[in-house]
Amino acid sequence: MTERSGNASKSAKPESQRRARPKSEAGRRSPKKPADTTTRPTSRRELVENEIFEQAARLFAERGFAGTNLQDIADAMGITRPALYYYVKSKDDLLAKLVAQMTEAPAAEIEALAQDGSLDPVTRLRKIAHLIAFQRAGNPSRFQLLLRSEADLPPAAAKANRAGQRAALTGLMHVMEQGVLQGRFRPVDTRAAALAVAGMCNWVAWWHHPGGSLHTDEEAAELVADMAVAMVIRPDDRIPEVSGPKAALALLRQDLDYLERVLDA
Repeated sequence: MTERSGNASKSAKPESQRRARPKSEAGRRSPKKPADTTTRPTSRRELVENEIFEQAARLFAERGFAGTNLQDIADAMGITRPALYYYVKSKDDLLAKLVAQMTEAPAAEIEALAQDGSLDPVTRLRKIAHLIAFQRAGNPSRFQLLLRSEADLPPAAAKANRAGQRAALTGLMHVMEQGVLQGRFRPVDTRAAALAVAGMCNWVAWWHHPGGSLHTDEEAAELVADMAVAMVIRPDDRIPEVSGPKAALALLRQDLDYLERVLDA
């Protein structure tokens, strides 16, 4: 009997340990829980940042940049100021993020497309216009906030913003010039045409509302890209077989011939 009870006590001890182990293991695992959010922070962060920019845009419009502080933005979002610090450290930090997302990143893509010799000017112009319009359609509050806050940008962000704007305009002008030289575009003022396209694309941030006549950002971007090309492209029957100065002269002769016929009529 004693031997059995001894064996029983021995067997009971490991059993109690086995019952206790899940608790200790659970205690050891609990610190690892934040790792479970690694698949979610991107989408959640984007949602929160979108709300931050939307509230900031509204408050800056109502009170001005100087009249708005981070506490105002936190109150509008229903969160604490320390919680807001997880996403933005200051108003200057918020504006710097805007410049990086809305000016610098697209400018780099525009430059790359403008210099892509594997694409003809028409395709390059369409892609650039689509890129700009699609971004504006998807981030209207951010773009509007950036425009309203340009005068309040910190020096480094202001410099980066101007550089990005110049790079984007230069890229568009380069594509326009290539299109004119190759006879694909009408002989337009390339700077004026580039500014017109940029303005048309930027304005999407104001008139496009998902669920309207154009249901998606993609539909809005496609429409604007088509219109950008239509502004400058020549009719298909006037595209010369060769490019360069000779092509431009050939088209000019056609225009002069047409003018003479009109005057003689």
